Amino acid sequence: MKMPVLKTFVGQLAANGINTILMEWEGTYPYAEEPVISNRYVYSRKQIVDFISYCHRLKLDVIPLQQSFGHLEYVLRHYKYAGIREDATDFSQVCPSKREQDKRLFTRLYKDMILTHNSPYIHIGGDETHLLGHCEICQREAEEVGLSRVYFDYIKMLCDIVVSLGKRPLVWADMALKYPEYIHELPKQTIFVDWNYGWSENKFGDHEKLINSGYEIWGAPAIRSDPDDYYLTDWYRHFKNIKDFVPECRLMGYEGIIMTSWSTSGVYSPIFNADNDLADLYPVRHVYPISGFELLASAFMTSLKDTSALVIDDFINSYCRKTYDFNAEQAIIFKKALFKTPYKVVQGKVLSPVGMTIGQLIDSATWSANILRSIIPKKGKKGFQHYVLMADIRVFYLKVTAIRCHGGKDHSYRL
Repeated sequence: MKMPVLKTFVGQLAANGINTILMEWEGTYPYAEEPVISNRYVYSRKQIVDFISYCHRLKLDVIPLQQSFGHLEYVLRHYKYAGIREDATDFSQVCPSKREQDKRLFTRLYKDMILTHNSPYIHIGGDETHLLGHCEICQREAEEVGLSRVYFDYIKMLCDIVVSLGKRPLVWADMALKYPEYIHELPKQTIFVDWNYGWSENKFGDHEKLINSGYEIWGAPAIRSDPDDYYLTDWYRHFKNIKDFVPECRLMGYEGIIMTSWSTSGVYSPIFNADNDLADLYPVRHVYPISGFELLASAFMTSLKDTSALVIDDFINSYCRKTYDFNAEQAIIFKKALFKTPYKVVQGKVLSPVGMTIGQLIDSATWSANILRSIIPKKGKKGFQHYVLMADIRVFYLKVTAIRCHGGKDHSYRL
């Protein structure tokens, strides 16, 4: 996001009662001591400080999220940090056995974040460390003490750094749920963030062990996540996630909740040159910009203000009336167009609960696009065009996919 757009966005959130922003800057952050990490989209130090000051005037706390274990492609892609990779060709994760090197690097990065952010928290990440116990050293250690010990020894080191800097560490909870044996080793200031994007509470492990750990816990649903892409948004899944998980967080006594919105999949495709050196990394999945998801953001903020679960149909009807001046019938058909057949196509097959061809999926997507064109809003017309554009992108993608997979033989296509 350009800074003016970002400021407008956070201004809208603050006006609706949001009091915290969690920013995962990645390579757009202007690292002072490790400038090689910053990419071509980097903000200036002045822009960052100005943004934090602006948020402070809006009474918004800006928590920096500095990944420190997995999801570190934007750091480990650089040869300078090759020595701390868990895998020589997979740049997603640092090796926790390179303890002193890791400690020096992340101490520098945390201190840098503190110079620009005044939040009492630092989020250190810690999620989806799929390479845990992968390298020879970590494998031997895991065989001796177990993966839980390997994970929490490293996370404890990071949390201790954060605490020594006078901040409270936030950690994603999935790996703690998967390997909970040494969860109690972390400093008492630690906060776990339990992310759930619409699945069973025991998806990652025994949820009761997290609840009974004694640590403060925040919840985290999502308005953009898998299977979303720029050509697919599973609207119903996200509505149901809000409807179900926000009340569950209250019931479980969580002390905060953060709505996440992921702009990429967190999975990258490496490109190597002739000498087998990394030339570039490309995100495998992009999603439609956040400007197209005001409907879901509003649903989340509405759910925070009411102790009962969100009633999806009532909310959509009310939102459409206030935002687009739709009547009840138009609101119903708008919802049907958004929710219809949100199925992925993988290796030429439609992943639907019932048998469906790509041609049938194209017919369904085309119906949705035509419906969205047929219901003309009396107000909010510019914002409404996001839904039409998303629908058009989906139809185009599906037609191209059908041609690539089947040569277009089972359907008539005009791109």
